[in-house]
Amino acid sequence: MAKQSLKKQTQAVHGGGVRSQFGETSEAIFLTQGFVYDSPEQAEERFIESKENEFIYSRYGNPTVRMFENRMALVEGLEDAFATASGMAGVNGALCSVLSAGDKVVSSRALFGSCLFILENVLPRFGVNVEFVDGTDNSQWESKVTPDTKAVFIETVSNPTLEVIDLNFVSKLAARNDAILIADNALASPQFLQAGINGADIVVYSATKHIDGQGRSLGGIVIGSNDYIRGPFEAYLKHTGGAISPFNAWIMLKGLETLELRTNRQADSALRICQELEGHENLSNVIYPHLPNHPQYAVAKGLMTKGGTVFAIDFDGNKDASFKFMNNLEIVRISNNFGDAKSLVTHPATTTHQRLSEEQRASLGITDGLVRVSVGLENPDDLLEELVSAIKSI
Repeated sequence: MAKQSLKKQTQAVHGGGVRSQFGETSEAIFLTQGFVYDSPEQAEERFIESKENEFIYSRYGNPTVRMFENRMALVEGLEDAFATASGMAGVNGALCSVLSAGDKVVSSRALFGSCLFILENVLPRFGVNVEFVDGTDNSQWESKVTPDTKAVFIETVSNPTLEVIDLNFVSKLAARNDAILIADNALASPQFLQAGINGADIVVYSATKHIDGQGRSLGGIVIGSNDYIRGPFEAYLKHTGGAISPFNAWIMLKGLETLELRTNRQADSALRICQELEGHENLSNVIYPHLPNHPQYAVAKGLMTKGGTVFAIDFDGNKDASFKFMNNLEIVRISNNFGDAKSLVTHPATTTHQRLSEEQRASLGITDGLVRVSVGLENPDDLLEELVSAIKSI
């Protein structure tokens, strides 16, 4: 089913589905590494050009994986997609598939630690010039994104400080300068922000997060035009080996069926909790895109239908206070994932961003007292009671 007119929620349940001769209700898992041919002539023809639903090797493509790719393209409102082994395989592939030595990339500075590592450490080793800007300052984007810019990289909502990029502004600026805009949309999720419809050329997700949403498996996906996905991206990924397992792709398909129900419940709980915590005497800051005190509140309200499932709180830069808070939690578990059915908490300065210098973390707003909270599907009353109690214990 690939009717473009269907709503996003319907596409997430039915989009891209293909049934075998057995007429199964649930999507089939094709757990095979290869495919056989009727003749050497057929094998030769398929290696020259594979048609839709013709496969060679599961590193190149697989029926279960293809259903996941087609479904995600329909959900995002773009033409095509390629699934990857993890979100970071997707980020790396999206960048490396379009860049060469001497190219210039402009990126927002507030990024997940592994994204920052690729831009700061990996790409420059291969002769790519990377320049960073304060992603919330449109004047900095204007000064850096010029006709010699090959690509622009952003996290639509940054991890873990939840800065919100003015996607409409940056996408138009990139287009004017013929630059490719690559948007990591994992924290916002496809439920609350369709980055492709809002101007991104290439959209990347860690499907490990909201798309699976139940802490079961790794996966990623890159979505864009058919020319890009079946051109440079497929060529890069199928030869470098970052393909997703068919079993993991099947898990992602099942996760998409409940994406709307889960994330809406989680976002509603997150907003309610943040409203209750805001102004608490033991907190110097509560950060959530749909709180009016958020610096990019107007941008977030314009882009995101809800504020997402993740928020951050700061114990005035005090590491001991943040650790004591975390150690007083029982329902909310300590883990560096987000978008899970279970509520999770992490301390970015000592985990996901620990390799950065103190000065770098300070420039990103990652203090020793910052804690990131991912809200799950538990009863919000239980979560709120536990969080308030742990905050009061400081």
